[in-house]
Amino acid sequence: MIPRDRRAVRVAAPAGRARFDGEAPTVVVVGAGIAGLAAATVLAERGARVVVCEREHHLGGRVGGWPTTLADGSQVTMTRGFHAFFRQYYNLRALLRRVDPGGRALVGLPDYPLWHTGGHRDGFAGLPTTLPWNALAFLRRSPTFRWSDLPSVDARAALPLLDVSVPEVYRELDGLDAATYLERIRFPRPAHALAFEVFSRSFFAHPSRMSAAELAVMFHIYFLGSAEGLLFDVAADPFPHALWEPLGRHLAELGATVRRGVEVGSVRPGGPKRFAVDVSGDVLDADAVVLAADVPGLRRVVAASPRLGDAAWRERIAELRTAPPFLVSRYWLDRPVDPDRPGFLGTSGYGLLDNVSVLDHYEHEARAWAARTGGSVVELHGYALPADEPDPRARLWEQLTEVYPETKRANVVDERHELRADCPLFPAGGFARRPTVTTPDDHLVLAGDLVRIDLPVALMERAATTGFDAANRLLSRWGVAGTELWSVPTAGRGPVLRAVARRWGRTPVDGGPHRA
Repeated sequence: MIPRDRRAVRVAAPAGRARFDGEAPTVVVVGAGIAGLAAATVLAERGARVVVCEREHHLGGRVGGWPTTLADGSQVTMTRGFHAFFRQYYNLRALLRRVDPGGRALVGLPDYPLWHTGGHRDGFAGLPTTLPWNALAFLRRSPTFRWSDLPSVDARAALPLLDVSVPEVYRELDGLDAATYLERIRFPRPAHALAFEVFSRSFFAHPSRMSAAELAVMFHIYFLGSAEGLLFDVAADPFPHALWEPLGRHLAELGATVRRGVEVGSVRPGGPKRFAVDVSGDVLDADAVVLAADVPGLRRVVAASPRLGDAAWRERIAELRTAPPFLVSRYWLDRPVDPDRPGFLGTSGYGLLDNVSVLDHYEHEARAWAARTGGSVVELHGYALPADEPDPRARLWEQLTEVYPETKRANVVDERHELRADCPLFPAGGFARRPTVTTPDDHLVLAGDLVRIDLPVALMERAATTGFDAANRLLSRWGVAGTELWSVPTAGRGPVLRAVARRWGRTPVDGGPHRA
């Protein structure tokens, strides 16, 4: 197990008895992504009668996977794309330890390389992991951010990045979009593209469409506020085999029921218990409900459930929006890419192409296919696709051959493409109305990466954290102990730099003093 940052913040578990005694409540969990699985696991461990309802036939949500047969007859697994398991994902890793106590399901990649079309290249291997040494070391060796560039940076506009706390940072920066904030800071263009736009597009939106506060929180989590560094782990086997099927078996052993390929139509207050949940023609009576669906699914269920919550809450759910479409293209090629190609590469300036993964450089299933055929398995991601893009598949392939020229000579054995538009959008000004874990009904809770929780977490970790918190909220209603939560430090890491930021930092929205 990787040692945790000594300044990581522990949120104590709600107190109570260890398990339910007597008749345990029935809880329906809508959605078997990370958030739903996290909530279901804690509830089932405490003895609740848990029923998980999942629309797909696989678990894991946007980190799920399913079998497919290639043109050469090979049985392989397709997913919705690469996911990085950062070391500061404490709650997600706590969930995975239920089925992988030794941590063997994840393996580390040696670097997080970033390439710009202009020839600029950066990486994070070998850097110190704490502020200010990580920033100084990055400056010393980075070809994209030179000491001579520092006078052009608006230090006062950048200082809030050194003292990020949640939710205060949203009060300061949420009214500004990330692109405008970056322009005000005046980072050098290559550094702007590599160190910020690459990260911001991990939220599936262009910086002009996401909150500057969300970008600041991300920078705090992954670089300035945490001692875990920017290197990450990946799943050594396809997600279903390594993570979600074992967790599904764990839930079954705890007595939970996982129903796949079913759709929740509505949730109605009343009936023999507190709620009646319509599930593909059946009705499940539940004492509590966890809504852990994605944005389209949550909006649909709430719209079909007119007696759920109150008018103000329902309006906030209806306002949720998804980020622009993204494309994942995976190719099984008849020849290998160059052996020194990284398992994962972030790119900037290559049109639609945001990153490239060479799966056979780290994943067992892909490695076995490549060894058997002499080929390789390459995956391309294009985030925030333009609405008028006529053929994103062709564009991504063309840009791959620019990044890795040896792929021009490869023939495609088979290919799979996933074009989706179901990731949450975090626009400027949206934080105050973002729905929280709690709802107007004490026995109805939300979970997922779309949900607001006042801790510095993001992406998969926000999903796991809100899932645990949703379970804790319900368990506390019944006097049963919950589970602890962890996060990276909830304020700037360096006390001197934090003091400077509080004294001299300028709030970019209005030019006034920062937390004066």
